[in-house]
Amino acid sequence: MASSSGTTKIKWYPVCTQSRAEKKAFKALIDKGIEAYLPLQRQLKQWSDRKKWVEEPMFKSYLFVRVNEQQRSEVLMTTGISRFIYFSGEIAAMPDRQIETIKLLLASPYELNITEENLAPGEKINIKAGALKGIQGEIIEYKSQKQLLIRLENLSHSIIVNVSASLIERI
Repeated sequence: MASSSGTTKIKWYPVCTQSRAEKKAFKALIDKGIEAYLPLQRQLKQWSDRKKWVEEPMFKSYLFVRVNEQQRSEVLMTTGISRFIYFSGEIAAMPDRQIETIKLLLASPYELNITEENLAPGEKINIKAGALKGIQGEIIEYKSQKQLLIRLENLSHSIIVNVSASLIERI
């Protein structure tokens, strides 16, 4: 059980992996007994001779670990892990709610698009019904369609999901 001191508090942290090493790094963390999360999406890949559904990382070169301060050095000593993400000079922690949001989005029937573009903020909204009920985000114009943008703090990615305008309300 974690005490109230900052040295034992367990938090989620985004970490960078070596290029195309997300799955190997994830397995190495799990093998060490470190709690980790690698969001995967099914994608249809096209080769010259065939098509195949494959599980690809939702965020290229990123995965998430849930550790305390003492375990962070063990994460860095894991094969495939490059570094922690820093924000304003400190290791960036993510609220549990953001990890839950990613899991909810992946479990939803909506088609997701991931972008590293720094999209301009727009009107803040809340999803009032459906599988994504309660998630807040920003409306943007993207490829001439209204879409919901879920901006994740402390991560250089945004999640774009198509949602019917009838399911959203202004905040």
